[in-house]
Amino acid sequence: NSTCYLKKQKMKNNKERKQAKMCYEHIGGKLGQLLFELFVNNGWLEKVSAEDKNFYITKKGEAELTKLGIDLSQIKT
Repeated sequence: NSTCYLKKQKMKNNKERKQAKMCYEHIGGKLGQLLFELFVNNGWLEKVSAEDKNFYITKKGEAELTKLGIDLSQIKT
């Protein structure tokens, strides 16, 4: 069971806040969509074949996500 821990940061006022929606144990909403698109466009995630419904972390993705401090050992295979 993996859990994401987000650091809470105080913002100067409510106008600066952007919603980051949690859906079960992952980031959902627009932020999740934007991250997903960025990861695919940067080659960090890809499908094995066009018909595949799942995306997989590439070697490049492993390296880049690890640089960001993400512990990939918590992802179930």
